[in-house]
Amino acid sequence: MPAPRDAAPSELPTSELVKRLTEQVRTLVTDEVALAKSEMTTKAKAVGIGAGLAGAGGVFALGGGLALIAAAIAALALVLPVWLSAVIVGVVLLVIGGVLALVGKNRIQAGTPPVPKQAIDSTRQDVETVKAGVQHR
Repeated sequence: MPAPRDAAPSELPTSELVKRLTEQVRTLVTDEVALAKSEMTTKAKAVGIGAGLAGAGGVFALGGGLALIAAAIAALALVLPVWLSAVIVGVVLLVIGGVLALVGKNRIQAGTPPVPKQAIDSTRQDVETVKAGVQHR
Protein backbone atom coordinates (compact mmCIF):
# COMPACT_ATOMS: atom_id res chain seq x y z
CA MET A 1 0.00 0.00 0.00
CA PRO A 2 1.59 3.34 -1.06
CA ALA A 3 2.06 6.03 1.56
CA PRO A 4 -0.13 9.13 1.27
CA ARG A 5 1.56 12.07 -0.50
CA ASP A 6 0.72 14.46 2.35
CA ALA A 7 2.22 12.30 5.11
CA ALA A 8 5.03 13.84 7.17
CA PRO A 9 8.49 12.59 6.11
CA SER A 10 9.17 11.29 9.62
CA GLU A 11 6.15 8.96 9.28
CA LEU A 12 7.22 7.45 5.95
CA PRO A 13 9.19 4.25 5.48
CA THR A 14 12.74 4.54 4.12
CA SER A 15 11.76 2.96 0.80
CA GLU A 16 9.18 5.68 0.19
CA LEU A 17 11.67 8.41 1.14
CA VAL A 18 14.24 6.99 -1.27
CA LYS A 19 11.59 6.80 -4.01
CA ARG A 20 10.61 10.44 -3.45
CA LEU A 21 14.25 11.53 -3.33
CA THR A 22 14.90 9.80 -6.65
CA GLU A 23 11.90 11.53 -8.26
CA GLN A 24 12.91 14.92 -6.90
CA VAL A 25 16.55 14.56 -7.98
CA ARG A 26 15.43 13.52 -11.48
CA THR A 27 13.14 16.56 -11.70
CA LEU A 28 15.86 18.85 -10.35
CA VAL A 29 18.46 17.60 -12.84
CA THR A 30 16.01 17.93 -15.73
CA ASP A 31 15.15 21.50 -14.71
CA GLU A 32 18.82 22.45 -14.32
CA VAL A 33 19.65 21.07 -17.79
CA ALA A 34 16.75 23.06 -19.27
CA LEU A 35 18.03 26.23 -17.55
CA ALA A 36 21.55 25.61 -18.85
CA LYS A 37 20.24 25.12 -22.41
CA SER A 38 18.25 28.34 -22.21
CA GLU A 39 21.19 30.31 -20.86
CA MET A 40 23.59 28.93 -23.47
CA THR A 41 21.14 29.80 -26.27
CA THR A 42 20.89 33.39 -25.02
CA LYS A 43 24.68 33.74 -24.81
CA ALA A 44 25.21 32.19 -28.23
CA LYS A 45 22.75 34.67 -29.73
CA ALA A 46 24.63 37.58 -28.11
CA VAL A 47 27.93 36.32 -29.54
CA GLY A 48 26.36 35.89 -32.98
CA ILE A 49 24.89 39.39 -32.96
CA GLY A 50 28.20 40.85 -31.80
CA ALA A 51 30.10 39.04 -34.55
CA GLY A 52 27.57 40.27 -37.09
CA LEU A 53 27.96 43.87 -35.92
CA ALA A 54 31.75 43.60 -36.00
CA GLY A 55 31.55 42.18 -39.51
CA ALA A 56 29.15 44.92 -40.58
CA GLY A 57 31.57 47.50 -39.19
CA GLY A 58 34.40 45.99 -41.22
CA VAL A 59 32.32 45.81 -44.39
CA PHE A 60 31.21 49.39 -43.96
CA ALA A 61 34.70 50.65 -43.21
CA LEU A 62 36.18 48.88 -46.23
CA GLY A 63 33.52 48.25 -48.88
CA GLY A 64 31.11 51.12 -48.34
CA GLY A 65 33.92 53.53 -47.69
CA LEU A 66 35.65 52.65 -50.94
CA ALA A 67 32.46 53.28 -52.90
CA LEU A 68 32.15 56.80 -51.54
CA ILE A 69 35.78 57.84 -51.23
CA ALA A 70 36.19 59.05 -54.79
CA ALA A 71 33.01 61.16 -54.74
CA ALA A 72 33.76 62.68 -51.32
CA ILE A 73 37.34 63.53 -52.23
CA ALA A 74 36.20 65.06 -55.52
CA ALA A 75 33.58 67.18 -53.77
CA LEU A 76 36.02 68.44 -51.13
CA ALA A 77 38.67 69.06 -53.77
CA LEU A 78 36.48 71.85 -55.12
CA VAL A 79 37.26 73.93 -52.02
CA LEU A 80 40.42 72.30 -50.57
CA PRO A 81 43.58 70.73 -51.94
CA VAL A 82 43.07 67.13 -53.14
CA TRP A 83 45.43 65.65 -50.54
CA LEU A 84 43.56 67.35 -47.66
CA SER A 85 40.24 66.17 -49.03
CA ALA A 86 41.52 62.58 -49.07
CA VAL A 87 42.78 62.83 -45.46
CA ILE A 88 39.46 64.20 -44.17
CA VAL A 89 37.41 61.48 -45.90
CA GLY A 90 39.78 58.76 -44.69
CA VAL A 91 39.59 59.91 -41.06
CA VAL A 92 35.79 60.02 -41.11
CA LEU A 93 35.59 56.48 -42.52
CA LEU A 94 38.07 55.15 -39.95
CA VAL A 95 36.08 56.72 -37.08
CA ILE A 96 32.81 55.16 -38.29
CA GLY A 97 34.46 51.76 -38.74
CA GLY A 98 36.11 51.97 -35.33
CA VAL A 99 32.85 52.80 -33.55
CA LEU A 100 31.03 49.90 -35.21
CA ALA A 101 33.88 47.51 -34.38
CA LEU A 102 33.85 48.59 -30.70
CA VAL A 103 30.10 48.09 -30.46
CA GLY A 104 30.51 44.61 -31.94
CA LYS A 105 33.35 43.78 -29.55
CA ASN A 106 31.22 44.83 -26.57
CA ARG A 107 28.36 42.60 -27.73
CA ILE A 108 30.74 39.64 -28.09
CA GLN A 109 32.09 40.23 -24.57
CA ALA A 110 28.53 40.35 -23.20
CA GLY A 111 28.01 36.79 -24.40
CA THR A 112 31.26 35.37 -23.06
CA PRO A 113 32.35 33.27 -21.38
CA PRO A 114 29.80 30.82 -22.79
CA VAL A 115 29.13 29.22 -19.40
CA PRO A 116 25.61 28.71 -18.00
CA LYS A 117 26.29 30.85 -14.90
CA GLN A 118 22.67 30.91 -13.69
CA ALA A 119 22.37 27.14 -13.94
CA ILE A 120 25.64 26.60 -12.06
CA ASP A 121 24.62 29.04 -9.32
CA SER A 122 21.20 27.41 -9.04
CA THR A 123 22.76 23.95 -8.78
CA ARG A 124 25.14 25.13 -6.05
CA GLN A 125 22.20 26.57 -4.16
CA ASP A 126 20.30 23.27 -4.52
CA VAL A 127 23.27 21.33 -3.17
CA GLU A 128 23.55 23.68 -0.19
CA THR A 129 19.83 23.30 0.51
CA VAL A 130 20.07 19.50 0.43
CA LYS A 131 23.14 19.61 2.70
CA ALA A 132 21.33 21.84 5.17
CA GLY A 133 18.28 19.56 5.12
CA VAL A 134 20.37 16.45 5.76
CA GLN A 135 22.22 18.10 8.65
CA HIS A 136 18.95 19.02 10.38
CA ARG A 137 17.58 15.43 10.31
